[in-house]
Amino acid sequence: MGEWLWSVNLMPTLPLVASGVVLPLDLQGLWTYHFMDNAFQAGVWVALVAGSVGYLMTLRGQSFAGHTLASVGFAGAAGANLLGWPLGLGLILATVGTALAMAGLGNSKDDQVAIGAVQAFAIGLGLLFLQLAPNYGPGAYSLLFGAVLGISDQDLQLLLGTTLATLGGLGTVGRPLLFASLAEDLAVARGVPVGLLSQIFLVLLAVAVAQAVQVVGVLLIFVLLAAPGAIAVQLTSRPAWGLLLSVVLAWAFSWVGLSAAYFWPYPAGFFITTCAFATYAVVRLLRWRRRPTKPDP
Repeated sequence: MGEWLWSVNLMPTLPLVASGVVLPLDLQGLWTYHFMDNAFQAGVWVALVAGSVGYLMTLRGQSFAGHTLASVGFAGAAGANLLGWPLGLGLILATVGTALAMAGLGNSKDDQVAIGAVQAFAIGLGLLFLQLAPNYGPGAYSLLFGAVLGISDQDLQLLLGTTLATLGGLGTVGRPLLFASLAEDLAVARGVPVGLLSQIFLVLLAVAVAQAVQVVGVLLIFVLLAAPGAIAVQLTSRPAWGLLLSVVLAWAFSWVGLSAAYFWPYPAGFFITTCAFATYAVVRLLRWRRRPTKPDP
């Protein structure tokens, strides 16, 4: 028999028909291995932070700041890899430190140019650190494209701690931050500390970037940070529902991508990005088709 078996045990399976061949997919096997258990848990923690912070990032129009923090995080993680530290620690130290420095800058053209210069320098510095590290190949791949299937117990504990801290901070400043994001001028008129809230949000964004990089890498950072929020904004104008939808989408993209990577020999980042892009494309297409047409004169 030329039957393909994707599992060595006799657990209940779900058949998948491909090219006329039935391939039994062992869904229970997803939870058999410790590294898959860690990966799924990391997907939950990252989705909670990236989905919520990414939604606010979309509302505030600070995608460039998120991309800059990802580049700086790349340098921090590469430096941690060179020193033998946990990559997550290097990511958080670099991104949070940069967020605090960026908080003092404004939105002027000179400030944006300065941020862009820092971003380019951070990428070059990260490449230097990777070249000096003994494990150049694996280290470069995990930082650029993520290594969620290689997350250790220590990394998972760090993810959990940063998730709780970030959600706690977001819950403390969530209402005034949302108000300032939707109507900044009105918030200033009512005495809301908009500048302080912007600084706090940049720190929260830095933590979200540090977490998402460990799953999808620097090059694919916007998959979990921007795509769920962008989709949620397209589907609902209610902030509460949009925030919830963004978190659910980030969680769904992560778990679907991890499950697909378990059964097929392709990177999890590929499946995560494919799910996110396909969902965004479908939502945009549906909104375009439902757009009211102007009557002929």
